[in-house]
Amino acid sequence: MRRFTSIVTGRRSAWFTLVGSLLVIGALFAALPKEASSDAPAAGLPSSSQAAQVDALLEKFPSADQTAAILVWSRGGEQLNEADRSAITERAAALAEDSTTPQAVQPQFSEDGEAALVAVPLDAATIDDDLQGAADELRSVASEGLPDGLAAQLTGPVGFQADVSGAFAGADLRLLLVTVAVVALLLIVTYRSPVLWIVPLLVVGAADGLSRFVVTALADAFDIPVDASISGILSVLVFGAGTNYALLLVARYREELHHRQDRNESMRIAVTSAGPAILASGGTVTLSLLTLLLGELAGNRALGFACAIGVVIAMAFALIVLPAALVVCGRGLFWPFVPRPGTAAKRRGFWRGLGERVARRPVVVVTSATAAIAILCLGLGGYAVGLSQTDQLLGDPESVAAQNVIDRSFSAGLSGTTVVLAPDSAADEAVSIAESTDGVASARAGESADGLTRVDLTLDAEPESDAAFATIDRLRTAYADAAGSTAETLVGGVDATQLDFNRAATRDLGLIAPIILGIVFLVLGLLLRSLVAPVLLVASVLATFFASLGASIWIFQGLLGFPALDTNVTLYAFLFLVALGVDYNIFLTTRAREERAGHGTREGMIRALASTGAVITSAGVLLAAVFAVLGVLPVVALTQVGIIVCIGVLLDTLVVRTLVVPALVFLVGDRFWWPSRAGRATS
Repeated sequence: MRRFTSIVTGRRSAWFTLVGSLLVIGALFAALPKEASSDAPAAGLPSSSQAAQVDALLEKFPSADQTAAILVWSRGGEQLNEADRSAITERAAALAEDSTTPQAVQPQFSEDGEAALVAVPLDAATIDDDLQGAADELRSVASEGLPDGLAAQLTGPVGFQADVSGAFAGADLRLLLVTVAVVALLLIVTYRSPVLWIVPLLVVGAADGLSRFVVTALADAFDIPVDASISGILSVLVFGAGTNYALLLVARYREELHHRQDRNESMRIAVTSAGPAILASGGTVTLSLLTLLLGELAGNRALGFACAIGVVIAMAFALIVLPAALVVCGRGLFWPFVPRPGTAAKRRGFWRGLGERVARRPVVVVTSATAAIAILCLGLGGYAVGLSQTDQLLGDPESVAAQNVIDRSFSAGLSGTTVVLAPDSAADEAVSIAESTDGVASARAGESADGLTRVDLTLDAEPESDAAFATIDRLRTAYADAAGSTAETLVGGVDATQLDFNRAATRDLGLIAPIILGIVFLVLGLLLRSLVAPVLLVASVLATFFASLGASIWIFQGLLGFPALDTNVTLYAFLFLVALGVDYNIFLTTRAREERAGHGTREGMIRALASTGAVITSAGVLLAAVFAVLGVLPVVALTQVGIIVCIGVLLDTLVVRTLVVPALVFLVGDRFWWPSRAGRATS
C-alpha cells in the first residue's frame, strides 16, 4: 500500500499517474464498443420453468414469427352508435391490409355496447425492427376518419412493448443529466467551494462513462443481456459509490492539510488511511453484487455482472485518478476555505458534542431508536409482491388505458393469451380440462408441430394478476394429475411467464440475501478483527432495511397508490441498502479502531464520530439523492427501488450510524472489539 500511495501522490509521479490515467481512459473510450443496450428488460427465465419450455417449443411452430396488436375503440364509457360501428369496421379492414392473417382481423363489439376491439396478427421480425414506428402506424390507421368523440387506443403485446420501450427511451441521458446536476449541487454545498467540486465530479463522471463502455464490451463478449434499466441502475450506483469514496478521501486529505505544509505527504497519509476503508467498502459492495450471479433470473445475473464492474472502476478512479488530480491541482482547489497548518476549523464541535451526549445516555439512545425503528417496521404488515401488467408503468400510458377498457367491457384476460402445449394425442383432453378449469373463459386448439398441439386459452382475470396466477396453477395441477400423455402438457404464455418469474425471484432472494449477510459479516470481521462488532453492525443494517421497507410501503400504498412491490424490488433494495450501508459502518468503525489505539474505546468512538460525522452525513444525503433520481423514469420498479434506498440511506446516516452504533459501542465498551485486545487506553 505504501509503494502504491507513493506513486499516486509523489511530486513527479502524481503527474505521470494523472497523465497516464487520462491516456489510458481516452484509449479505452475510443476503442471500446458503444452499442446501445436493449430498451426493455427481458424476463430471462431459467430453462427449467414451464413458461420457458413453452417459449422454446413455440419456436418450431408456424406462428413463431408472429406477434399481435390489439386496437380498442371507445367513447369513454358512452354507448357506440351506428356511425361508430361502421367506422370501426372500416378501420378493421384497413388494419387487415398489413396483417399476416387478414381474414382473422375482425372487429368484436362488447356486450355492453361501449367498446370494440380488433386483434391484428403481425410479423414479429418487422415489429422488432421498428417497434415505435409500427406502433405509431397502427395508431394512425386505427384513428383515421373516426367520428368525433370516438378514440382508438393500442394495447396487447405490441402496445405494451411500445410503452415500455418508450419509458426507457432516452433513459440513460435523462438519468445522467439529473444525476450530474444533483451530485454537482450537493458537492458545492458540501465543499463550500466554487472550484473543488469540479474535480471529483469529472473523475466520477469519467468512471461512469468508462464503466458503461466496459460493461457493454464484456456483456457482448459473454452474451449477457444488459438493458436500459440495468444501465440506469449502473449509472446511479457508480455516481453514488464513487462520490462517497471521493468525499471520504477529500475529507481525510483536507484534515491532513490542516496539519502539514506538504500536500503530497498529506495526500499520501490520506490515501493510506482512507484507502483500506474504501477498498473494504467497495469490495463488500462488489462481492455482494457478484452473488447475483448465483440467481436463476438472467436479469439478476446481468445486474450483478454490470454493477460489480462499475463499482470496481469507481474504486480504481477514487484511489488512483482522484488523488493524483487533487495533488496536481494544489491547495487552491479548496478556495475560499484553503486548509493550512494551524488553521484547523472547529466545525467538528457539533459532532464531538453529539458523541459526548450519546456517551452519557447510550441506553436512552438505543431504546428510543429501537422504538422508532419498530414503529416504521409496522408498515411491513402491508407487504405484498407482484404488480399486474397495468400497474408497472407510472402515469396513464395508452396500453394501460386500453386494457382498462377491455377489463370493463370484455373478458379481462382477452389481451393476455395463455398457451398450452399438449401431445397431439391428448389435444382434445387438454381442451376439455382447460374448459372445465375455474378461471378459463375459452379454449381453442390450433396449429401443431413436432408432435405437439397448441391450445390458446383466454382467462377471466386481468393479465399478470393474482387471479390469473391462481388459474395458471389450477391448470398445471389439473394437467399434472391427468392420465397418460396428457400429464406431459405444458402451460405458458404471458401470465405463466410472470408467475414463473415471480417464483424464480423469490428463490433468488432466499438464496442471495443470506450470502450477502455472510459476506458483510466476514468483511467486517476481517477488517475490524472482531466477532462482536460485525454482529452488532449487521443487526443495525438489517434494522435499517426493514424500517425503510416498512416506511416505503406506507408511502407506496397510502400516497402513491402502488398496490404492491414489483417482483425484484425487495432483492435490489436489500442488496443496495445492506452493501452500501456497510460503507458508513466501515468509515466510522475503522476510524474508531484507529483512534482507540491511543485513546481507548469510548474516547476513540467520540473522536471517530467527530472526524467522520460530517462526511458520513454528506455522503449519505448525496447517495440518497442520487438513488431518488431513479424516480425520473416512469417505471414503478425503479421508482420503488429509489425510494426504499433513499429512505434507508437517510435513516442509516442520520440515525443509525451517528447515534445507534456509537451508543452500542459505549454500552459494550472494549467487548465491541473482542477478541482483539484492548488499546493502550481503556474505555
